[in-house]
Amino acid sequence: MAQQDTDVFVRLERFYDALPRPYARAEEIGGLVLFVREGEGWPYYARPRAGADTPSAADITAVRQRQRELGVPESFEWVHETTPDLLAVARSAGLDVLLAPLLVLDPAALVPDLPVDRGTVRFLDPDGPAFADDLAASQAVAQLGFGAPAGPASPLQGSLLIAPAGPAERDAATTRLSDALVASQRERSASGDYFTAVIDSPDGLLATGAAMRSGDVAEVAGVATLPSARRRGYASQLTAALARRALAEGATLVFLSAGDDDVARLYTKVGFRRIGTACIAEPAAAPL
Repeated sequence: MAQQDTDVFVRLERFYDALPRPYARAEEIGGLVLFVREGEGWPYYARPRAGADTPSAADITAVRQRQRELGVPESFEWVHETTPDLLAVARSAGLDVLLAPLLVLDPAALVPDLPVDRGTVRFLDPDGPAFADDLAASQAVAQLGFGAPAGPASPLQGSLLIAPAGPAERDAATTRLSDALVASQRERSASGDYFTAVIDSPDGLLATGAAMRSGDVAEVAGVATLPSARRRGYASQLTAALARRALAEGATLVFLSAGDDDVARLYTKVGFRRIGTACIAEPAAAPL
């Protein structure tokens, strides 16, 4: 493995460990550390503890029991190249593991800022009066985007043609966020360590994505498009815009994890290159 990539993996480990700490408490259980969010927001994960041996199946079982006690998802994340033996251990402990392509940005290959088809890229302003409403709408877009498979635009169900979710479904799925959650997101966004970009249009928000920064490392995540607005290049353009801003604000390493190889190929066209595999694990589904 090249020295450059070795340095990248060390930096990624530091990022994964540092990112949750301002917003969570860390509970060390064997070779794992479980990050437990304090306050409202997305729950965090358990991952290998820095400097520890490969976690055992007993460690995974103990963490899962603790996650059930806390009422949080039984979620685990790690980088395969950094902890290669954990994949077999996790599977033996009853976890399903998604092998997600891990990509880093080549800044010289980042695509230029281009016009957006039937929309514009906009960053949410934490000081703006519409921040709470925009945040709620962006979460609804993400919910619908991640909930619908990326396949034919209008899947058939029985003899009915089912239209993909669009603005009406987004509006119906948009719910008022709590004041505490909005305040937390506003604070994170104002710090510059977290920013959300959306594709705006006369029909409202059509796509969303975010970047999270810790030191000089930033991760692009949560890029989702309203199903009715797919195939317009929104995911690529949002990813490029988020990466461009992360670089402008001091990040020297920008990375992301793709859902599968097809999605990874999309990001290589933006300027990213694959360096490894991110493992995302959860309990295996019970057989029917």
